[in-house]
Amino acid sequence: MSESIRILLVDDHPVLRSGLEALLSLEDGLQVVGQASSGEEGVEKARLLRPDVVVMDLAMPGMDGLEATRQIAAQGLGARVLVLTSQAEEEFLLPVLEAGGSGFVRKTSADEDLIHAIRTVARNEVFLYPSATRLLLRQYRQAEEKGAASPIEKLSDREREVLALTAEGYSSAEIGKKLFLSPKTVDTYRARLMQKLGLSHRSELVRLALQTGLLKPV
Repeated sequence: MSESIRILLVDDHPVLRSGLEALLSLEDGLQVVGQASSGEEGVEKARLLRPDVVVMDLAMPGMDGLEATRQIAAQGLGARVLVLTSQAEEEFLLPVLEAGGSGFVRKTSADEDLIHAIRTVARNEVFLYPSATRLLLRQYRQAEEKGAASPIEKLSDREREVLALTAEGYSSAEIGKKLFLSPKTVDTYRARLMQKLGLSHRSELVRLALQTGLLKPV
């Protein structure tokens, strides 16, 4: 990216926030523009500072990170929320995505994965571990047993292809090469399918692609 990715850190532990800022400051193209010690403060600073990415803890006193994620996503400012937590994926991964989060990073792997995850969600993509993808797939397969109708039935074959490739993390240019379309045409297909499905974020596309079997776990 030509401009720095603006980052807001939300965690109730000041030592951790300072350590994360020191880590991120060593990377070209990343800029920590603010810190918050609670969910309430995180929501307010997201509104005031307009970061590109919010790195969010889940377990905080008062408003927790899940509700803060939900409120930041509802602001419609374009900030992507990346959850950095020690909480179990089995319990929180699906709620994080449903709240509008764009990724889930374990604190135990932050030194290895956080920078890559920030760059990923800043591109309006979703960061998940392969184990998390498998977990989501299991949860959705259980939901399918209830017999709900597939929402992708309303999509054309081409729109389904664009949906699947978008969920896999391919850019418009990469999808265009695979499908012999221009990137602009790919964007048009994506906008159309998201409108049909009532979706607004790529994290929602990932969930839908898993639910309907278009995206397979790695």
